[in-house]
Amino acid sequence: MVQLHDVDIRTREVLQWKGVHLFHYQGSSCSQKTRIFLRLKNIPWESHYIDLREKEQWQPWYLGINPRGLVPALVLDGEVHIESNDIIALLDRRFPENRLIPEGMEDQIGQLLQQEDDLHLDIRTLNFRFTQPRGIVPRTAEDIRNLREGGSGTVQGARDPERDHQAAFWENVLENGLTDEAVRAALDRFRAALDELEERLQEHPYLLGDDLTILDIAWFIYVMKLLWCGYPLERLHPRVAAWYAPLLARPEFAREIELNPEFRKKVDEHLAYQKATGTTLLDVTGWA
Repeated sequence: MVQLHDVDIRTREVLQWKGVHLFHYQGSSCSQKTRIFLRLKNIPWESHYIDLREKEQWQPWYLGINPRGLVPALVLDGEVHIESNDIIALLDRRFPENRLIPEGMEDQIGQLLQQEDDLHLDIRTLNFRFTQPRGIVPRTAEDIRNLREGGSGTVQGARDPERDHQAAFWENVLENGLTDEAVRAALDRFRAALDELEERLQEHPYLLGDDLTILDIAWFIYVMKLLWCGYPLERLHPRVAAWYAPLLARPEFAREIELNPEFRKKVDEHLAYQKATGTTLLDVTGWA
């Protein structure tokens, strides 16, 4: 559980906040997952929007709350928690009605969510390659410097290797771009993971049986992002496609993945450009 210690937090005002406060961004995968969870649980919460397009995640005020410069972050009665899966697990315990991590399944779901989280940089690679508008540099040298130098740089009182990991990812993208090789490696890992989900759905409507759990919410977000990138889900994983469709129809899910119409237009234009130039996901992988 990643709860920050007092020494990690430089934006001290949040230590006095009461209730459930979520720092989030509309298009962030982990923010979307957390918001769907909150809606399904009917947990009242206060929204604090961090606009990633304006690079607010690297401003001193927010880095003083989350030294990793990521969303979401949770302030719960003055406690500061980071990492979406930890946030969800904590809230499911603190608000036990309508459990989405069923009692007795905590360890199993924790392990499965870790496998999902291990693919986070892969979905980031695909998302920025295929759905971000053309001409936008994902991160500049100044952005990366702000990340490395801002905030306390510590998590639970110790130097945070995850911040270095995040910075190193963006430094590699800045130097080498989002290469075809990186895309193919990410998609191979996702295809293997979705093959496992296909097996899980052979006899049950949800990933862990007959009831919806947080694992379904987490994978719903990844599948949605893959579809936007042009992943051939129905052809390669028909059971996963059949599982995804009714979740998409639920308002708690649909409302949290809506895109700003202006941004959606730019994404569609970028996808059309890829189709015209032979640089789509299917072109890169040779899966057409």
